[in-house]
Amino acid sequence: MQTVLHLKDASIYQGDSLVLSDVNVEVNKGDFVYLIGKTGTGKSSFMKTLYGDLPLTKGEGSIVDFDLRTLKEKDIPFLRRKLGVVFQDFKLLTDRTVNENLMFVLKATGWKDKAEMSTRIEAVLDKVGMKTKGFKFPHELSGGEQQRVAIARALLNNPELILADEPTGNLDPQTSVEVMEVLQDINKNGNTILMATHDYALLLKYPSKTLKCDDNQVYEVVQRKA
Repeated sequence: MQTVLHLKDASIYQGDSLVLSDVNVEVNKGDFVYLIGKTGTGKSSFMKTLYGDLPLTKGEGSIVDFDLRTLKEKDIPFLRRKLGVVFQDFKLLTDRTVNENLMFVLKATGWKDKAEMSTRIEAVLDKVGMKTKGFKFPHELSGGEQQRVAIARALLNNPELILADEPTGNLDPQTSVEVMEVLQDINKNGNTILMATHDYALLLKYPSKTLKCDDNQVYEVVQRKA
């Protein structure tokens, strides 16, 4: 088993305030793991620590072969190349088409060959069922379509781990299911996914390993088989 995320006795702080303490988490290649918990229990802080927005100052932590304790500012872009991050609010550049949004990320992460870039963009859009929408601007797409593009963007650099932070938070139930289907497919193709959510309907529909943030702790929830 290849471990892509490992936290041992880790404490997560937002500024000076302790958000989560003694966190022990392991995610292996190919896993689909939920991170649940009420608003304010530390899900976002947990995610931010993983992609380098918050420093890990106590305990051990490694993610896709980066040591979170010794992570330097200059390492963060390289870490983020090995991660795919999907946000609740899509974070697409509104003045660019879908293709230009994806091209922007490839250029920013060091791709040079135009033909290779176009091929890669087409491949990831195809994976999320958006191959024909590359010429559209974000405002011409529905919320679900924008989130599919955001997932495609997360896939561009073949990440070892996808961090999805409330990816269905802004979507209606039907669209949430469609986006979830996309994530499930990607996971079946071998991508490892850690998804923060408070949409319990999705957990019931797509049961998987679940971590819960509660009372400054993170612990695994054993899902009862229906």
